[in-house]
Amino acid sequence: MMEEIATGGMVSSVAEPDSATQSAMSCARAPMGLLAELTHRCPLQCPYCSNPLELTRVSQELTTAQWQDVMRQAGEIGVLQLHLSGGEPCVRQDLEQILEAAVKAGLYTNLITSGVTLTRDRLEKLAKLGLDHVQLSIQDVDPANAERISAYKGGAAKKHEVAKWVREIGLPLTLNAVVHRHNIESLPAIIDYAVEMGAGRLEVAHTQYYAWALKNRAALIPTREQFLKTVKYVDEARERLKGVLVFDFVVHDHYAIRPKPCMGGWGKNLVTITPSGKVLPCHAAETITWLQHDNIKDRPLGDIWLNGAAFNAYRGTSWMKEPCRSCDRREIDWGGCRCQALAMTGDAANADPTCEKSVHHAAFKAIAETEAYAPSPGFIYRRMGAAAAVE
Repeated sequence: MMEEIATGGMVSSVAEPDSATQSAMSCARAPMGLLAELTHRCPLQCPYCSNPLELTRVSQELTTAQWQDVMRQAGEIGVLQLHLSGGEPCVRQDLEQILEAAVKAGLYTNLITSGVTLTRDRLEKLAKLGLDHVQLSIQDVDPANAERISAYKGGAAKKHEVAKWVREIGLPLTLNAVVHRHNIESLPAIIDYAVEMGAGRLEVAHTQYYAWALKNRAALIPTREQFLKTVKYVDEARERLKGVLVFDFVVHDHYAIRPKPCMGGWGKNLVTITPSGKVLPCHAAETITWLQHDNIKDRPLGDIWLNGAAFNAYRGTSWMKEPCRSCDRREIDWGGCRCQALAMTGDAANADPTCEKSVHHAAFKAIAETEAYAPSPGFIYRRMGAAAAVE
């Protein structure tokens, strides 16, 4: 059974292992990380948000006890890292209880937050409970532009304050900046800001076009020249800031010729749990509507990870069509992004159109060449219920 799972084979014809065997197998092949989307509620309305267009309401969210059980199960199957995310995870009044359960389960805990609802007292309490790391998102270092992008007043000043608190309390800090045509020229200033704030890591992530970002693609997509400038900025800063700041750089797919490995490989390294308890191979997997996503309320995490239909749909390489099937990079990039393949080609099993070998690559590239040089339309802000276009 282990061999069939590892190669993406079907498991339905194989007898289920007993609980002891399954536990051992889970630990041997556990996901490295768990992305826990505690809620879709968020005071910010960023037009590139990776949450689905249909946002989960508070009445549908997992309870405190259910999230605590998720943490216990994650520790038991061998998950190492927990990313507490949302929406904005700090709007959950039970964040402390969930964190306590994660620490007890032996998970390394990372809080991914906009920071705008945090107080110093709460951050200190989270640190005392065992929080290991804070990842703070920023929209721009220019306050007016940050406010326009997030549709939230005073966010930049509050984030600056929170970043200072994180370092004063003694927690490691990562800053995360999603870049697009409306803030891309600020990247050198964002890099300087990360150094000023004492961040150990800066993630410069070009917008990935699914969910709200796909809806706003024409408003967000930068020109090729702008993208190449970001490569130059990051390369120069990496050299200049060796030993000071570590960079994670997520490139722009429309100007690439090779795809990124989706989540390090579908069903290979990461598991996502949505606010309502759906267990996903990646945080955008719900866009592949035919996939059957198990719910943590109905089935153990280890069983879903090993045997869930959604996880095995694109695990390994046996599902691949040409040109991926015979490509010498098939166990490097794993065919790229399944959600992007679906969005751009209509078939999630097609090669990611980022790849120059895809028959859809030219059309994919042309989208950027057309939209990036046209005037930007207004943002369609990420909102619960009806979204609104704002010029």
